[in-house]
Amino acid sequence: MESKLIKGLIDQYNFEVESGYIYYSMANYVKDKGMDGFAHFFDKQAEEEFEHAEKLRQFLFAIDVRPDLEGIKKPETEFGTFTETFKTALEHEKEVTKRINNLYDLSVKENDHRVTSLLQWYVDEQVEEEDHFRGLIERLERINESWSGLYIFDAELGRR
Repeated sequence: MESKLIKGLIDQYNFEVESGYIYYSMANYVKDKGMDGFAHFFDKQAEEEFEHAEKLRQFLFAIDVRPDLEGIKKPETEFGTFTETFKTALEHEKEVTKRINNLYDLSVKENDHRVTSLLQWYVDEQVEEEDHFRGLIERLERINESWSGLYIFDAELGRR
């Protein structure tokens, strides 16, 4: 029988895959509005989420655990304004952070140094992700959905 911690890692592996799926949906949403740079940004976010899932998958195999994939629910397809889209992404990242922190706490409680070491990378990554999204949202709020500002920002995000 799997420990609560191992089950949590498998759940997180699946959540990282789901996160990529969510970011692809956001990319599709903004691309449909003609914002290729925004779409490129969210495509890159999706790729990062799949990389995070792969890191977990490889770790689980390294400790002799096969992580099974679960079904992925259909993500939202409408996200409101561009600012609201990024705010939704930030809220999603906060959920990821909460889950990672809970797993980290559990790894400490179970005294599993292997998992604690792995999860420290994710803790640090989440600090960076949330900070990045907050900065992007601040800039979007300054633009205030002005098309001229959005087009300039779109071009910048396309160079990510």
